[in-house]
Amino acid sequence: MGELLKLNVDEGQIEEMLRTELRKRLDHLEHRYTFWDLEELSRQTHMSINFIKDTFFFDPRFKKFRVGRKWLFPAKEAEEFLLLWLSEQSRH
Repeated sequence: MGELLKLNVDEGQIEEMLRTELRKRLDHLEHRYTFWDLEELSRQTHMSINFIKDTFFFDPRFKKFRVGRKWLFPAKEAEEFLLLWLSEQSRH
């Protein structure tokens, strides 16, 4: 019996489609929160709350808002600041 179906696949196009979809899903996961509280900031950075307060918490460039007794940080701006702050740290 002969071939019933022959399928040609463009692997490059499939990889690009996969990357595009993966990028969309990762962007969604990264920014699913609009604000982080201090505990979430600690979790996202893998830094203790004391370390955060001792190093960059009081940097005037670090956006933060006090709502009642809770500190809130815009997630996207916090992430951008953290990348900048980290690049400024001396390397040993």
